[in-house]
Amino acid sequence: MAMAEDSDLEKTEEPTGRRIEQAREQGQVPHSRELSTFLVLVVAGAAFWMMGRWFMERSMAIVKKGFIVESQYMRDPDLMLPRLAEISGDALLAFSPLLAVLLVAAILPPFFLNAWVFSPKALVPDLKRLDPISGFGRLFSWNSLMELGKAILKALLVGGVAALLVWKEREEILGLLGEPLETGIAHAGHLISFSFLILVATLVLVVAADVPFQLWQYFHKLKMTKEEVKQEMKEMMGDPHVKGRIRSLQMQAARKRMMAAVPTANVVVTNPTHYAVALAYQAGMGAPKVVAKGVGAVALKIREVAGESAVPIMEAPPLARALYKHTEIDAEIPSALYNAVAEVLAYIYQLANWRRSGGVYPVPPRDLPVPPELVPEAV
Repeated sequence: MAMAEDSDLEKTEEPTGRRIEQAREQGQVPHSRELSTFLVLVVAGAAFWMMGRWFMERSMAIVKKGFIVESQYMRDPDLMLPRLAEISGDALLAFSPLLAVLLVAAILPPFFLNAWVFSPKALVPDLKRLDPISGFGRLFSWNSLMELGKAILKALLVGGVAALLVWKEREEILGLLGEPLETGIAHAGHLISFSFLILVATLVLVVAADVPFQLWQYFHKLKMTKEEVKQEMKEMMGDPHVKGRIRSLQMQAARKRMMAAVPTANVVVTNPTHYAVALAYQAGMGAPKVVAKGVGAVALKIREVAGESAVPIMEAPPLARALYKHTEIDAEIPSALYNAVAEVLAYIYQLANWRRSGGVYPVPPRDLPVPPELVPEAV
């Protein structure tokens, strides 16, 4: 017992997403009986409140139909069974709207707690629950004491409110004795529906206390020790699907950061379609550096971002391929490409001056000095 208590005390870590998912697969989800009961009772009370008169009228008609026995049924008892089926069908049809809304109300509670799950494992009989020693322990557990406390609270709350309602409506209740049968039944139905809704409304206090407790208890039971968290991380890191997912997320994050850096570039050098390399140079830097690069769809996206940000785009196929091949993102360009990049940047600065001041349009550089051994084969 002491070891079990020590184990519980060690469970200080919040449950991981995987632990919660595994619990859901086992059919272990947060559940509040009070919320389920409350919703069903509220819907039933509201239905009787809105349709009570119609229900009472239909009920009276069905009762009359059942008690009035015509002569042909007396002469031929074989007709009684179809008559009974007819009356039963009328009763089912009359109460089918109520049954439908009650069914919906019974299904809704798991959605409020994000606990809607179908688990075949939960349907498998658990022989451990037949253990009398374990059952005796559950009988005197903390959860059982909480259930007992809720039952006492509900009894006191509902009983007190019911007594107040009866006392307040005592004259109207006694007045039912002097009313005609049909009017009295309809009036009684109205009183019962109203009183029922008031009684159910008092359960809001119980539900407001029970739902947070059930959620806290559920996640508390799923808490993990530090060792369990470490072991789970090791298992997940060994899963090739998890590794692939992590790599995919890392690549997406890196690509997002790279695209965010494109507007800071001075120029984007292209192949013109397959490659795109964004270069940035500011005073104080040792050499120009590559802030973004890509091929195919990534290259197209770099050109789109550059166009939206008014970053000049220049076609220089050998230089673009060399920069892509031999320079990493956020790294300075190789010294062998200094001259070629310097000519490109000089042209970009001249182009910017021409746009501001006018004059002679600058001539784009041709035959950039890119060492052939640095230029890979074109894609």
